[in-house]
Amino acid sequence: MNISKENIDDLNAVIKLTVEKQDYESRVDEVLKDYRKKANMPGFRPGKVPFGMIKKMYGNQVLADQVNKIVSEEVSKYLHESKLDVLGDPLPSVTQDSIDFDTQEDFQFNFDIAIAPEFELSLSKKDKLPYYKIEVTDEMLDQQIKQATSRFATSEKAEEATEESLIKGDFVQLDQDGKALEDGINAESVVLSAVSIKNKDAKAKLIGAKVGQEIILNPKNTFNDASQIAYMLKLSNEEAAQIDGDFKFTIEEITNYVPAEMNQELFDQVLGADKVTTEEEFVAMIKEDLEKTLAFESEYKFSMDAREKLMGKIAIALPEAFLKRWILTVNHDNEEINAETIEADMPKYMEDLKWQLIKNNIVKNNDIKIEEADVLEVAKKSAKMQFMQYGLSNIPDEHLESYAKDMMNKEDQRRNMAETAVQEKVMAFIKEAVKLDDKTVIREEFNKLFEKN
Repeated sequence: MNISKENIDDLNAVIKLTVEKQDYESRVDEVLKDYRKKANMPGFRPGKVPFGMIKKMYGNQVLADQVNKIVSEEVSKYLHESKLDVLGDPLPSVTQDSIDFDTQEDFQFNFDIAIAPEFELSLSKKDKLPYYKIEVTDEMLDQQIKQATSRFATSEKAEEATEESLIKGDFVQLDQDGKALEDGINAESVVLSAVSIKNKDAKAKLIGAKVGQEIILNPKNTFNDASQIAYMLKLSNEEAAQIDGDFKFTIEEITNYVPAEMNQELFDQVLGADKVTTEEEFVAMIKEDLEKTLAFESEYKFSMDAREKLMGKIAIALPEAFLKRWILTVNHDNEEINAETIEADMPKYMEDLKWQLIKNNIVKNNDIKIEEADVLEVAKKSAKMQFMQYGLSNIPDEHLESYAKDMMNKEDQRRNMAETAVQEKVMAFIKEAVKLDDKTVIREEFNKLFEKN
């Protein structure tokens, strides 16, 4: 057996592998002997079928299987031992001659490979990157506290409606004389709220209304949304679109939601038992949590700016023709991916690959290690954000860690979290290596930064 590499250029090479009879003969014989032991053919006792007959029946198939296994093993071994940094996987070479397992004893295999480009990346305090910190304004803090008190609000019945009251009542369709329309539409126990109504006249009729009061509303003018009318009157969207006339709305019940009081019960519900004991401490921790949430956005913006900065520092050549072949090969079962779609998506793919190579360069040249604890920390942060979406911000750490470990048991999620851990460590390295230009901005200014990209 002989294996070698022939360079075509700096980015492309061909691996040439010769497999001779002596490399596969014993392996083929072993497999055929095993076939013979299991063979059950008329006229022969089990295991006594002549070896020549077994070889004639299965020899070429077994030969092809074993030679292909040897090729796969040897190419993988060669790439590992030679420490070649390749892109994608080896592909059968365009120079490959046809293989005939019926007539050949020795076989020549050629594989095209793409070699990752070599480049130098240096970072210093001469490199300057902006870091945007979003200011927590009083308005943002008040809104966050309002959300907390609203989440644990209690309901109480009321006699008079405010803008935010939930008003339950019955709709009855009226005729032109203002009387109940015979065989008209009736909808019972419909819930409205003036806060969701944009029509000023209709809103004014509801605010201050009392239980038992009858209000005349035109659904078309009140809601301006056929789907909302359909939901309330229990109609199809098509039927609701045809509604144009007055309805009598008789108020049956008014419910107000009273925000939770600033007391220990609320502090414990929002933050966890005994985390804070005073309103000042509660507000301070709400602000701290808000700052942590906004820090994720700051980090994301920094990662975008860092990527743009580093991509602009160096020119990286890539073997585009090989990569197109490779993408098409690995996605041959995906009907949505073909030569045309690959051509269209190639610029983005090339940019993503360049960035991946830059990150790999930073990891390798600065001895950055990713430990199990790093992946677990990413999983815990991901789990915490998921819980927070459901308003659960005080999950005990042991429960959070247990949930995170369950997430890590799923291979695709674990792989994504490991990649996120690499990203975080790379960004941490870049932040230390360059000079940060700290900028404090309000939310509106921060959002406008993305409009420029």
